[in-house]
Parts: sequence; structure tokens; C-alpha cells
Amino acid sequence: MRAILVRTSELRTREVINISDGRKLGSVIDVDIDLESGRLRAIVVPGPRGMFSMFGRNEDVVIPWDKIKRIGQDVILVERPSPPPLSR
Repeated sequence: MRAILVRTSELRTREVINISDGRKLGSVIDVDIDLESGRLRAIVVPGPRGMFSMFGRNEDVVIPWDKIKRIGQDVILVERPSPPPLSR
């Protein structure tokens, strides 16, 4: 992937989409930056809402840099394994 220059504040305006299953993961809420090199190590999106959404959500999801496939003007495409189906 070629290097691009994007402000971290601009990342927060982009929707994160999982290309493995087409799911919207939400917008970037935080970033993990290697302070020594200044390189982005990961982005963080909100965890999925639990069955009882009034009690909050699950832990936030950290997506490592090597799983980010493309950063576009409106979206960030990532590759993550699809979650297993819910059992009944």
C-alpha cells in the first residue's frame, strides 16, 4: 500500500467497513500510534452492541494496520473475520 497523508481527525469522519462480510463497523473513535516512528499501528472502532443495548456495548474493536486494506475519502475498508452466528 502506498503511503498517504491523512489527519487523524479526518479518520473519525469515515465509516469503517469489513470487506469480508460487508458489515459496517462504525466510525473510528481512536487510533494507536507508535510514538517513536510516528506510524499508525491500529484504528479503534466501537464494539458491537450487546443484546441488551441499554447496558452499553462490548469492548472496542482494535483493527491492526495490516488489516486496513484501503482508506478512501468516505470509508475505510478493513479485512476481519466474520463473527460466528449466534446460537439459539
